Amino acid sequence: MTLVTDVDLLVQNTSEVLTCAPAAPDRVGRIPGGAVAIRGDRIVATSAGDALRQRWPDAPALDARGGVVMPGFVDSHTHVIFGGNRVDEYLAKATGGDLAAVRAAGKPVGIVGTVVETRQASEADLVESALPRIEEMLRHGTTTVESKSGYGLTTADELKMLRAGRGLARRTPAEIVNTFLGAHAIPPDEPDSDRYVGEIVERMLPAVVEEDLAVFCDAYCEEGYFDIVQTRRILAAASAAGMKIKLHLDQYTHTGAAKYLPANTVSVDHLNYTTDRELADLAARGIVAVAMPGIDYMTAHPHPVDIPRLLAAGLDVALATDYCPGGPIASLPLIIGLAVRMHAMPVAEAVRAATLGGAKALAIEERVGSLEVGKQADLLVLDVDRYEEIPYLLGHNPVRTVIKRGRIVVGEDR
Repeated sequence: MTLVTDVDLLVQNTSEVLTCAPAAPDRVGRIPGGAVAIRGDRIVATSAGDALRQRWPDAPALDARGGVVMPGFVDSHTHVIFGGNRVDEYLAKATGGDLAAVRAAGKPVGIVGTVVETRQASEADLVESALPRIEEMLRHGTTTVESKSGYGLTTADELKMLRAGRGLARRTPAEIVNTFLGAHAIPPDEPDSDRYVGEIVERMLPAVVEEDLAVFCDAYCEEGYFDIVQTRRILAAASAAGMKIKLHLDQYTHTGAAKYLPANTVSVDHLNYTTDRELADLAARGIVAVAMPGIDYMTAHPHPVDIPRLLAAGLDVALATDYCPGGPIASLPLIIGLAVRMHAMPVAEAVRAATLGGAKALAIEERVGSLEVGKQADLLVLDVDRYEEIPYLLGHNPVRTVIKRGRIVVGEDR
Protein backbone atom coordinates (compact mmCIF):
# COMPACT_ATOMS: atom_id res chain seq x y z
CA MET A 1 0.00 0.00 0.00
CA THR A 2 1.41 3.39 -1.03
CA LEU A 3 1.62 5.90 1.74
CA VAL A 4 -0.03 9.17 0.79
CA THR A 5 1.43 12.39 2.06
CA ASP A 6 0.66 16.02 1.25
CA VAL A 7 4.24 16.67 0.15
CA ASP A 8 5.65 15.37 -3.13
CA LEU A 9 9.33 16.02 -2.41
CA LEU A 10 11.44 16.93 0.58
CA VAL A 11 14.91 18.27 -0.25
CA GLN A 12 17.00 17.47 2.81
CA ASN A 13 20.45 16.70 4.21
CA THR A 14 21.84 20.06 3.12
CA SER A 15 24.77 22.04 4.45
CA GLU A 16 22.62 25.14 4.07
CA VAL A 17 19.55 26.45 2.29
CA LEU A 18 19.62 29.93 0.80
CA THR A 19 16.13 31.36 0.53
CA CYS A 20 17.24 34.75 -0.93
CA ALA A 21 14.06 36.12 0.65
CA PRO A 22 13.55 39.87 0.11
CA ALA A 23 13.84 40.77 3.80
CA ALA A 24 16.81 38.51 4.60
CA PRO A 25 19.27 40.52 6.76
CA ASP A 26 22.24 38.57 5.34
CA ARG A 27 20.90 39.07 1.78
CA VAL A 28 20.77 35.31 1.09
CA GLY A 29 18.44 34.01 3.85
CA ARG A 30 20.84 31.29 4.97
CA ILE A 31 19.32 28.36 6.91
CA PRO A 32 22.10 26.03 8.19
CA GLY A 33 21.11 22.42 7.59
CA GLY A 34 17.78 23.53 6.14
CA ALA A 35 15.26 21.67 4.03
CA VAL A 36 12.62 22.53 1.44
CA ALA A 37 9.21 20.86 1.07
CA ILE A 38 7.50 20.83 -2.33
CA ARG A 39 3.95 20.00 -3.31
CA GLY A 40 3.20 19.95 -7.02
CA ASP A 41 5.06 22.90 -8.53
CA ARG A 42 5.08 24.99 -5.34
CA ILE A 43 7.16 25.38 -2.20
CA VAL A 44 5.15 24.62 0.92
CA ALA A 45 7.82 25.02 3.59
CA THR A 46 11.44 25.96 4.26
CA SER A 47 12.88 25.26 7.68
CA ALA A 48 15.44 23.29 9.63
CA GLY A 49 15.73 19.85 8.07
CA ASP A 50 14.73 17.80 11.11
CA ALA A 51 11.58 19.86 11.64
CA LEU A 52 10.29 19.18 8.14
CA ARG A 53 11.17 15.48 8.27
CA GLN A 54 9.23 15.19 11.53
CA ARG A 55 6.28 17.00 9.96
CA TRP A 56 6.27 14.80 6.83
CA PRO A 57 8.02 11.56 7.85
CA ASP A 58 6.84 9.61 4.79
CA ALA A 59 7.52 12.24 2.11
CA PRO A 60 9.74 11.22 -0.83
CA ALA A 61 13.19 12.70 -0.24
CA LEU A 62 15.96 14.13 -2.36
CA ASP A 63 19.25 13.75 -0.52
CA ALA A 64 21.34 16.90 -1.06
CA ARG A 65 24.35 15.00 0.34
CA GLY A 66 25.59 17.97 2.29
CA GLY A 67 25.33 20.41 -0.59
CA VAL A 68 23.92 23.92 -0.79
CA VAL A 69 20.29 24.38 -1.88
CA MET A 70 19.28 27.71 -3.38
CA PRO A 71 16.85 29.26 -5.88
CA GLY A 72 17.28 28.64 -9.59
CA PHE A 73 19.19 31.38 -11.36
CA VAL A 74 17.23 33.97 -13.34
CA ASP A 75 19.14 35.30 -16.36
CA SER A 76 17.47 38.62 -17.09
CA HIS A 77 19.41 39.80 -20.16
CA THR A 78 20.32 37.54 -23.09
CA HIS A 79 20.39 37.52 -26.87
CA VAL A 80 20.39 33.73 -26.96
CA ILE A 81 18.55 33.36 -30.29
CA PHE A 82 20.62 34.23 -33.36
CA GLY A 83 22.11 32.77 -36.53
CA GLY A 84 25.78 31.89 -37.01
CA ASN A 85 28.56 33.08 -34.73
CA ARG A 86 31.24 35.77 -34.57
CA VAL A 87 34.28 33.75 -33.53
CA ASP A 88 36.53 35.36 -36.17
CA GLU A 89 35.60 38.85 -35.00
CA TYR A 90 36.21 37.89 -31.37
CA LEU A 91 39.64 36.41 -32.05
CA ALA A 92 40.68 39.42 -34.13
CA LYS A 93 39.68 41.78 -31.32
CA ALA A 94 41.26 39.63 -28.62
CA THR A 95 44.61 39.31 -30.42
CA GLY A 96 44.87 42.73 -32.03
CA GLY A 97 43.94 41.45 -35.48
CA ASP A 98 42.51 43.37 -38.42
CA LEU A 99 38.70 43.56 -38.45
CA ALA A 100 38.82 44.85 -42.01
CA ALA A 101 40.42 41.57 -43.04
CA VAL A 102 37.65 39.66 -41.25
CA ARG A 103 35.02 41.64 -43.15
CA ALA A 104 36.89 41.20 -46.42
CA ALA A 105 36.82 37.45 -45.85
CA GLY A 106 33.03 37.62 -45.66
CA LYS A 107 32.89 36.82 -41.93
CA PRO A 108 30.20 38.47 -39.77
CA VAL A 109 31.26 41.45 -37.67
CA GLY A 110 29.09 43.29 -35.14
CA ILE A 111 25.33 43.28 -34.70
CA VAL A 112 24.77 43.85 -38.42
CA GLY A 113 26.91 40.80 -39.24
CA THR A 114 24.69 38.62 -37.08
CA VAL A 115 21.60 40.20 -38.70
CA VAL A 116 22.66 38.82 -42.08
CA GLU A 117 22.98 35.26 -40.75
CA THR A 118 19.82 35.45 -38.65
CA ARG A 119 17.74 36.60 -41.61
CA GLN A 120 18.97 33.59 -43.56
CA ALA A 121 17.82 31.15 -40.84
CA SER A 122 14.29 29.79 -40.60
CA GLU A 123 12.31 29.88 -37.37
CA ALA A 124 13.00 26.16 -36.95
CA ASP A 125 16.71 26.74 -37.56
CA LEU A 126 16.80 29.39 -34.83
CA VAL A 127 15.09 27.08 -32.34
CA GLU A 128 17.47 24.21 -33.09
CA SER A 129 20.58 26.38 -32.78
CA ALA A 130 19.40 28.02 -29.55
CA LEU A 131 18.31 24.82 -27.83
CA PRO A 132 21.85 23.60 -26.92
CA ARG A 133 22.60 27.07 -25.51
CA ILE A 134 19.52 26.91 -23.28
CA GLU A 135 20.39 23.37 -22.22
CA GLU A 136 23.87 24.53 -21.23
CA MET A 137 22.34 27.37 -19.22
CA LEU A 138 20.00 24.90 -17.52
CA ARG A 139 22.91 22.60 -16.61
CA HIS A 140 24.54 25.61 -14.95
CA GLY A 141 21.40 26.26 -12.90
CA THR A 142 19.50 28.87 -14.92
CA THR A 143 15.80 28.06 -14.71
CA THR A 144 14.43 31.29 -16.22
CA VAL A 145 15.91 33.06 -19.27
CA GLU A 146 15.06 36.37 -20.90
CA SER A 147 15.44 36.21 -24.71
CA LYS A 148 15.65 39.31 -26.91
CA SER A 149 14.96 39.73 -30.58
CA GLY A 150 17.04 42.32 -32.42
CA TYR A 151 18.95 40.40 -35.08
CA GLY A 152 16.16 40.54 -37.65
CA LEU A 153 15.49 44.28 -38.01
CA THR A 154 12.54 43.75 -40.35
CA THR A 155 9.00 43.12 -39.20
CA ALA A 156 9.02 39.58 -40.58
CA ASP A 157 12.41 38.68 -39.10
CA GLU A 158 11.75 40.22 -35.70
CA LEU A 159 8.49 38.28 -35.46
CA LYS A 160 10.38 35.16 -36.56
CA MET A 161 12.83 35.58 -33.67
CA LEU A 162 10.08 36.09 -31.10
CA ARG A 163 8.14 33.11 -32.41
CA ALA A 164 11.35 31.10 -32.13
CA GLY A 165 11.46 32.12 -28.48
CA ARG A 166 7.98 30.70 -28.01
CA GLY A 167 8.99 27.54 -29.88
CA LEU A 168 12.10 27.21 -27.73
CA ALA A 169 9.98 27.40 -24.56
CA ARG A 170 8.07 24.33 -25.75
CA ARG A 171 11.31 22.36 -26.10
CA THR A 172 12.98 23.03 -22.76
CA PRO A 173 12.04 22.96 -19.07
CA ALA A 174 13.60 26.42 -18.72
CA GLU A 175 11.18 29.34 -18.72
CA ILE A 176 11.66 31.83 -21.59
CA VAL A 177 10.63 35.50 -21.27
CA ASN A 178 10.54 37.30 -24.63
CA THR A 179 11.73 40.89 -25.14
CA PHE A 180 11.22 42.84 -28.37
CA LEU A 181 14.43 44.65 -29.38
CA GLY A 182 13.74 45.88 -32.87
CA ALA A 183 15.74 48.98 -31.90
CA HIS A 184 19.01 47.04 -31.60
CA ALA A 185 20.79 48.58 -34.62
CA ILE A 186 20.09 50.45 -37.83
CA PRO A 187 19.50 47.84 -40.57
CA PRO A 188 22.22 47.61 -43.21
CA ASP A 189 19.62 48.03 -45.94
CA GLU A 190 17.88 51.03 -44.29
CA PRO A 191 20.35 53.89 -43.77
CA ASP A 192 17.62 56.36 -42.68
CA SER A 193 17.38 55.77 -38.93
CA ASP A 194 14.28 57.93 -38.47
CA ARG A 195 12.46 56.02 -41.17
CA TYR A 196 13.43 52.76 -39.48
CA VAL A 197 12.12 54.04 -36.14
CA GLY A 198 8.84 54.73 -37.94
CA GLU A 199 8.85 51.09 -39.08
CA ILE A 200 9.33 49.94 -35.49
CA VAL A 201 6.54 52.11 -34.11
CA GLU A 202 4.02 51.75 -36.93
CA ARG A 203 4.50 48.13 -38.00
CA MET A 204 6.68 46.05 -35.71
CA LEU A 205 5.21 46.99 -32.34
CA PRO A 206 1.57 46.53 -33.43
CA ALA A 207 2.44 43.13 -34.92
CA VAL A 208 4.25 42.02 -31.74
CA VAL A 209 1.33 43.14 -29.58
CA GLU A 210 -1.25 41.53 -31.83
CA GLU A 211 0.42 38.13 -31.47
CA ASP A 212 1.29 38.75 -27.80
CA LEU A 213 4.87 37.74 -28.55
CA ALA A 214 6.79 39.76 -25.96
CA VAL A 215 6.43 41.04 -22.42
CA PHE A 216 9.07 43.78 -22.72
CA CYS A 217 10.26 46.34 -25.24
CA ASP A 218 13.95 47.26 -25.16
CA ALA A 219 16.13 49.69 -27.15
CA TYR A 220 19.83 50.31 -27.63
CA CYS A 221 20.26 53.99 -26.84
CA GLU A 222 23.88 54.60 -27.77
CA GLU A 223 26.04 56.75 -30.01
CA GLY A 224 25.79 55.35 -33.55
CA TYR A 225 22.57 53.46 -32.78
CA PHE A 226 19.44 55.21 -31.43
CA ASP A 227 19.48 58.70 -29.95
CA ILE A 228 17.34 59.94 -27.06
CA VAL A 229 14.57 61.32 -29.27
CA GLN A 230 14.26 58.08 -31.21
CA THR A 231 14.46 55.97 -28.07
CA ARG A 232 11.77 57.99 -26.32
CA ARG A 233 9.46 57.61 -29.33
CA ILE A 234 9.89 53.83 -29.37
CA LEU A 235 9.47 53.34 -25.62
CA ALA A 236 6.46 55.66 -25.47
CA ALA A 237 4.74 53.67 -28.22
CA ALA A 238 5.53 50.40 -26.45
CA SER A 239 4.23 51.75 -23.14
CA ALA A 240 1.02 52.92 -24.79
CA ALA A 241 0.62 49.41 -26.20
CA GLY A 242 0.84 47.92 -22.70
CA MET A 243 4.40 46.55 -22.83
CA LYS A 244 6.87 46.83 -19.95
CA ILE A 245 10.11 48.67 -20.64
CA LYS A 246 13.81 47.79 -20.50
CA LEU A 247 16.71 49.85 -21.84
CA HIS A 248 20.33 49.27 -22.83
CA LEU A 249 21.71 52.29 -20.99
CA ASP A 250 25.13 53.97 -21.16
CA GLN A 251 27.16 50.94 -22.22
CA TYR A 252 29.83 52.83 -24.17
CA THR A 253 28.95 56.52 -23.68
CA HIS A 254 26.94 58.65 -21.30
CA THR A 255 23.65 59.28 -23.13
CA GLY A 256 21.54 61.07 -20.52
CA ALA A 257 18.64 58.76 -21.35
CA ALA A 258 18.17 57.77 -17.70
CA LYS A 259 16.01 60.83 -17.00
CA TYR A 260 13.62 60.10 -19.88
CA LEU A 261 12.44 56.63 -18.90
CA PRO A 262 8.70 55.83 -19.01
CA ALA A 263 6.87 55.17 -15.76
CA ASN A 264 6.62 51.43 -16.45
CA THR A 265 10.39 50.88 -16.87
CA VAL A 266 11.43 47.73 -15.05
CA SER A 267 15.20 47.60 -15.64
CA VAL A 268 18.13 49.45 -17.18
CA ASP A 269 21.09 47.37 -18.29
CA HIS A 270 24.90 47.93 -18.56
CA LEU A 271 25.22 51.36 -16.79
CA ASN A 272 28.94 51.71 -17.43
CA TYR A 273 28.77 55.52 -17.74
CA THR A 274 25.62 56.42 -15.77
CA THR A 275 26.18 59.24 -13.26
CA ASP A 276 25.75 59.03 -9.49
CA ARG A 277 22.79 61.42 -9.63
CA GLU A 278 21.10 59.32 -12.29
CA LEU A 279 21.72 56.12 -10.31
CA ALA A 280 20.10 57.68 -7.24
CA ASP A 281 17.08 58.72 -9.31
CA LEU A 282 16.77 55.20 -10.77
CA ALA A 283 16.92 53.73 -7.27
CA ALA A 284 14.20 56.11 -6.06
CA ARG A 285 11.97 54.89 -8.89
CA GLY A 286 12.55 51.23 -8.04
CA ILE A 287 14.18 50.47 -11.39
CA VAL A 288 16.49 47.44 -11.35
CA ALA A 289 20.11 47.79 -12.52
CA VAL A 290 21.29 44.82 -14.60
CA ALA A 291 25.08 44.39 -14.50
CA MET A 292 26.86 42.12 -16.97
CA PRO A 293 30.51 41.44 -16.06
CA GLY A 294 30.78 38.79 -18.77
CA ILE A 295 30.33 41.14 -21.72
CA ASP A 296 32.68 43.68 -20.12
CA TYR A 297 35.27 40.90 -19.92
CA MET A 298 34.69 39.61 -23.44
CA THR A 299 34.95 43.09 -24.97
CA ALA A 300 37.84 44.24 -22.74
CA HIS A 301 35.61 47.18 -21.83
CA PRO A 302 37.63 50.33 -21.06
CA HIS A 303 35.24 51.30 -18.25
CA PRO A 304 33.79 48.15 -16.62
CA VAL A 305 30.55 48.59 -14.72
CA ASP A 306 31.16 49.72 -11.11
CA ILE A 307 28.88 47.32 -9.22
CA PRO A 308 29.69 48.62 -5.69
CA ARG A 309 28.61 52.07 -6.92
CA LEU A 310 25.27 50.64 -8.07
CA LEU A 311 24.75 49.05 -4.66
CA ALA A 312 25.80 52.22 -2.83
CA ALA A 313 23.18 54.15 -4.79
CA GLY A 314 20.51 51.89 -3.27
CA LEU A 315 19.67 50.05 -6.49
CA ASP A 316 18.36 46.52 -6.68
CA VAL A 317 21.01 44.83 -8.82
CA ALA A 318 20.62 41.84 -11.12
CA LEU A 319 23.46 39.86 -12.66
CA ALA A 320 22.97 38.52 -16.20
CA THR A 321 25.13 36.74 -18.76
CA ASP A 322 24.25 38.91 -21.80
CA TYR A 323 24.67 35.69 -23.81
CA CYS A 324 25.11 36.92 -27.39
CA PRO A 325 27.29 36.32 -30.46
CA GLY A 326 29.85 38.76 -29.06
CA GLY A 327 29.99 37.05 -25.64
CA PRO A 328 28.46 33.54 -25.52
CA ILE A 329 28.74 32.90 -21.77
CA ALA A 330 26.05 30.51 -20.52
CA SER A 331 27.06 30.15 -16.86
CA LEU A 332 25.70 32.42 -14.15
CA PRO A 333 28.06 30.79 -11.61
CA LEU A 334 30.90 32.08 -13.81
CA ILE A 335 29.26 35.52 -13.92
CA ILE A 336 29.07 35.49 -10.11
CA GLY A 337 32.79 34.68 -10.04
CA LEU A 338 33.62 37.55 -12.40
CA ALA A 339 31.41 39.96 -10.43
CA VAL A 340 33.21 39.10 -7.21
CA ARG A 341 36.78 39.01 -8.53
CA MET A 342 36.74 41.69 -11.24
CA HIS A 343 34.07 44.04 -9.85
CA ALA A 344 34.47 43.69 -6.05
CA MET A 345 30.87 42.57 -5.55
CA PRO A 346 30.19 40.94 -2.16
CA VAL A 347 29.41 37.25 -2.60
CA ALA A 348 26.01 37.42 -0.89
CA GLU A 349 24.99 40.34 -3.11
CA ALA A 350 26.14 38.44 -6.20
CA VAL A 351 24.10 35.35 -5.33
CA ARG A 352 21.06 37.48 -4.58
CA ALA A 353 21.54 39.43 -7.84
CA ALA A 354 21.60 36.22 -9.91
CA THR A 355 18.35 34.97 -8.32
CA LEU A 356 15.95 37.48 -6.76
CA GLY A 357 17.58 40.38 -8.60
CA GLY A 358 17.07 38.68 -11.94
CA ALA A 359 13.45 37.96 -11.07
CA LYS A 360 12.89 41.62 -10.21
CA ALA A 361 14.46 42.65 -13.51
CA LEU A 362 11.79 40.54 -15.25
CA ALA A 363 8.98 41.65 -12.90
CA ILE A 364 8.32 38.04 -11.82
CA GLU A 365 9.70 38.20 -8.27
CA GLU A 366 6.30 37.27 -6.85
CA ARG A 367 6.71 33.87 -8.47
CA VAL A 368 10.44 33.01 -8.76
CA GLY A 369 13.85 34.12 -7.52
CA SER A 370 13.58 33.06 -3.87
CA LEU A 371 12.58 30.00 -1.87
CA GLU A 372 9.42 31.12 -0.10
CA VAL A 373 6.12 29.42 0.67
CA GLY A 374 3.77 29.66 -2.28
CA LYS A 375 6.46 30.40 -4.84
CA GLN A 376 7.33 28.21 -7.78
CA ALA A 377 9.60 25.31 -6.85
CA ASP A 378 12.63 26.31 -8.92
CA LEU A 379 15.72 25.31 -6.98
CA LEU A 380 19.25 23.99 -7.25
CA VAL A 381 21.43 21.56 -5.33
CA LEU A 382 25.06 22.62 -5.50
CA ASP A 383 28.03 20.33 -4.97
CA VAL A 384 29.69 22.72 -2.51
CA ASP A 385 29.75 22.98 1.27
CA ARG A 386 29.01 26.72 1.42
CA TYR A 387 27.77 29.27 -1.07
CA GLU A 388 30.99 31.31 -0.89
CA GLU A 389 32.64 28.55 -2.93
CA ILE A 390 30.68 29.55 -6.07
CA PRO A 391 33.04 32.40 -7.06
CA TYR A 392 36.07 30.62 -5.62
CA LEU A 393 35.66 27.63 -7.95
CA LEU A 394 35.84 29.88 -11.02
CA GLY A 395 34.92 28.05 -14.21
CA HIS A 396 33.63 25.00 -12.35
CA ASN A 397 29.95 24.15 -12.63
CA PRO A 398 28.81 23.59 -9.04
CA VAL A 399 25.25 22.53 -9.97
CA ARG A 400 24.40 18.89 -9.26
CA THR A 401 20.59 19.00 -9.48
CA VAL A 402 18.10 21.41 -11.04
CA ILE A 403 14.42 21.38 -10.09
CA LYS A 404 12.00 23.37 -12.24
CA ARG A 405 8.35 23.70 -11.21
CA GLY A 406 8.82 20.88 -8.69
CA ARG A 407 10.31 18.45 -11.23
CA ILE A 408 13.92 17.29 -11.39
CA VAL A 409 15.16 18.32 -14.85
CA VAL A 410 18.93 18.04 -14.33
CA GLY A 411 20.46 15.36 -12.14
CA GLU A 412 22.91 12.54 -12.12
CA ASP A 413 20.54 10.37 -14.18
CA ARG A 414 19.36 13.20 -16.46
